Amino acid sequence: MILRGVISSHYSLLLLLIGFLVVSSSITRVLSWGVIHVKYKFAGSQRSIVDLKVHDSVRQVRILAGVDLPLGGSGRPDGLGLYYARIGIGTPSKDYYVQVDTGSDIMWVNCIQCKECPRRSSLGMDLTLYNIEDSATGKLVSCDQDFCYAINGGPLAGCMANMSCPYLEIYGDGSSTAGYFVNDIVLYDRVSGDLKTSSANGSVIFGCGATQSGNLGSSNEESLDGILGFGKANSSMISQLASSGKVKNMFAHCLDGVNGGGIFAIGHVVRPKVNMTPLVPNQPHYNVNMTAVQVGHDFLSFTPDIFDSGDRQGVIIDSGTTLAYLPEMVYEPLVSKILSRQPDLKLQTIHDEYTCFQYSKSLDEAFPNVTFHFENSVTLKVYPHEYLFPYNGLWCIGWQNSGMQSRDRKNMTLLGDLVLSNKLVLYDLENQTIGWTEYNCEYRVTFPFTIAL
Repeated sequence: MILRGVISSHYSLLLLLIGFLVVSSSITRVLSWGVIHVKYKFAGSQRSIVDLKVHDSVRQVRILAGVDLPLGGSGRPDGLGLYYARIGIGTPSKDYYVQVDTGSDIMWVNCIQCKECPRRSSLGMDLTLYNIEDSATGKLVSCDQDFCYAINGGPLAGCMANMSCPYLEIYGDGSSTAGYFVNDIVLYDRVSGDLKTSSANGSVIFGCGATQSGNLGSSNEESLDGILGFGKANSSMISQLASSGKVKNMFAHCLDGVNGGGIFAIGHVVRPKVNMTPLVPNQPHYNVNMTAVQVGHDFLSFTPDIFDSGDRQGVIIDSGTTLAYLPEMVYEPLVSKILSRQPDLKLQTIHDEYTCFQYSKSLDEAFPNVTFHFENSVTLKVYPHEYLFPYNGLWCIGWQNSGMQSRDRKNMTLLGDLVLSNKLVLYDLENQTIGWTEYNCEYRVTFPFTIAL
């Protein structure tokens, strides 16, 4: 996501936020590709309904801000994604824990100058502040470098050749992160043709956060070191790798919704076969056109334009959202048809919006599958054990009514982790398509699917 803003001090400074340049090295051409192992934020504990809803609400503010607001927006970064990974930065390398997110285009980490940055996460790891002086390969990015020109659309007013290229993000809740760009070596795992994992690295320009405010400060217990974006803009990691000519502009993820964790991998999925549907053009996120919704053998009745609202077109695919949000005209008949299979259920409403019930038998035998249909005859099937989740001895429906949300988010359609986990999802930015297939995403020593550059 690129944000535009004007900051006044003694001069006006136009900032186009935010990006980084990756120049890949040590990438071979046959079945050798970058792989990032991710962990699930809520793994090992029963997810609180309140926590899930708060997470999604904050994230939707960020998504909509990227579409509708000329400055700021993007919600709390600490709530951006459900999956996080460890990467190495610098020489010698130090470990950093970053959220891996298809809804963001940026990479930034907290830096040593930051007095408000968290030092410990409740997710179970110590956090590290990046210090360029501790790295033999770290370099400042100056205002006269091509990278600084590129992300700002030309020279910055008042930013001289001997000054560091600045970055700033202002989020929808008033939180902000500001700092400067640096260039250093980023280490990640590489899988070669014999399916062995080894270390690979690339020279990366990323944001070095010197000042944090609001929910980015030390008071946020679930904070991480930063964010690694897999968004579709030219500033994202995958787009920058592709622009260097080292890889194709494609990546895939396989997220394990049962045990937590999964993999993000760069390259083209050769096996298994993945059917693709086109991305909606001129949208800042991964939007697709939904053509039908099927509950069991029955199709819901609606017109496809129900998924369009103003400049927002189609259905947003977002691995960082927890649940799935549907327009009221889709949500109500869908839930009605699901519950009609078991008319004797005693329904309970939790927190004024979650429909829950007790049930002790097989979910998949008692309730219908929900199948979404997209262009090019691509389908996405969601099983009852995926769209129902446990809460205090009850089963609750994961589908959410976006018609009940605030004006900006009213009737938006967003498919999150509820429907994307346990599926191999391929993003082909060269051909502007996306696709998926059911898959066992539990990571094993032998890699779960085949990718080629």
